[in-house]
Amino acid sequence: RGHRGRRVPLPMSGFLQELAERRRFGMKPGLETISAVCAALGHPEQRLRSTIHVAGTNGKGATCAILDACLQAAGLTVGRYTSPHLVRLNERFFLNGAPISDAVLEEASSQVDQTIRESKSQTIRDLTFFEALTAVGFLVYAEADPDFVVLETGLGGRLDATNVCCPSLTIITRIGLDHCDWLGDTVEEIAAEKAGIIKPGVPVVLGRNVASVVEVVRARAAAVGAPFHYAPDLVAEAEIPSDFSLSGSFNRENALTALAALKVLSAGNPALTDFSSGFSRVVWPGRFQKVGRFIVDGAHNPPAAHALAAALSEAGFGKRDATRPGVPTIQTVLICGFCGDKDVGETLRILKPYVARALAVRTNNPRSLSPEDLVAQLTAVGIPAEPAPTLAAAIRQASDQTDRTILICGSLFLAGEALVALDVCPWQADRFDAAEQLVPTV
Repeated sequence: RGHRGRRVPLPMSGFLQELAERRRFGMKPGLETISAVCAALGHPEQRLRSTIHVAGTNGKGATCAILDACLQAAGLTVGRYTSPHLVRLNERFFLNGAPISDAVLEEASSQVDQTIRESKSQTIRDLTFFEALTAVGFLVYAEADPDFVVLETGLGGRLDATNVCCPSLTIITRIGLDHCDWLGDTVEEIAAEKAGIIKPGVPVVLGRNVASVVEVVRARAAAVGAPFHYAPDLVAEAEIPSDFSLSGSFNRENALTALAALKVLSAGNPALTDFSSGFSRVVWPGRFQKVGRFIVDGAHNPPAAHALAAALSEAGFGKRDATRPGVPTIQTVLICGFCGDKDVGETLRILKPYVARALAVRTNNPRSLSPEDLVAQLTAVGIPAEPAPTLAAAIRQASDQTDRTILICGSLFLAGEALVALDVCPWQADRFDAAEQLVPTV
């Protein structure tokens, strides 16, 4: 578990560490390299029993977590591959409700490492960090042989490394503007890239989206002969179990998508019957997670900021207390850090009604904005701000100077660092109290 204020080291083989240091944040869309690596490994992606492939701009990770919990509740074994991790690399590879062990990660990593080092193909030798991890995931789950593997895309869909899988179901969650330099400048263009995971004859479930996105995905499904299901037409929100463990209206949307997917799966799988108890067991840390008077959230782009703003509003923030005239609006103190390739200005404008003032920090990411540059962006949207040298220092300063609720957001890397600083271990479900209530303070 983490120690207060100290980041937990990631268990990595020398091979993964080398890739992480050299290319961790590099992107190289395309299937040529991962296809060649999988072929050299004996095609582990083809040995998976049943794969659920999930793409989307926001909500895809939570949807994966809901599916994981529900499939386990039905008595099935489940692997879950998501990204990024919050604190430890193992978090990307779940098996039956827990991250894989260091030994399992090391064994699969060593196999990929050996395959690459022995290859004479420059294509194979040029794989990226994400491609390597995807190959590791395929090996882990091919060896473990779970009933289902829930597989989240990393970036996009059509050219994402995970798209070499052979799914039995594909899911697309809400589409928004993000990674526009790679995926397109409109939600329709981005939807077309995400819809690239749809396979001939494989059912696709689409979560709630604007009409133009629905038409793009529906058209792609028709073009390849894939049965199309729009989640809001298949499931009513009232069908979501009342004891669903994740808070926020955005997570109810994710639950609706997952429930629709489970209905489609159960129609052709007699073993998948009673899965409803899984909704009360879902753990998805770092997303509107309440830790004392802190809220930790990975929101890093405008669509995620809208979801966070809705959750804050539901919790009573951004409103005046009608029973206490003259008392200022109930707001948070924001501790934030953003990567420079995000639409930081728009994200901050969305969150402004819920923020009294802010502390700007650098994230644990080479693409991070400096605290000074972030202060300039905060000031530009009307949020009083000052820089802090470290996240730990910002937490101490905010804790000492205010009794307001403290919101930490801007990056999943920052969310993971915050959970370590707050002494919360994100890969142990028993450390989270989904029923915890947080009362806004002035």
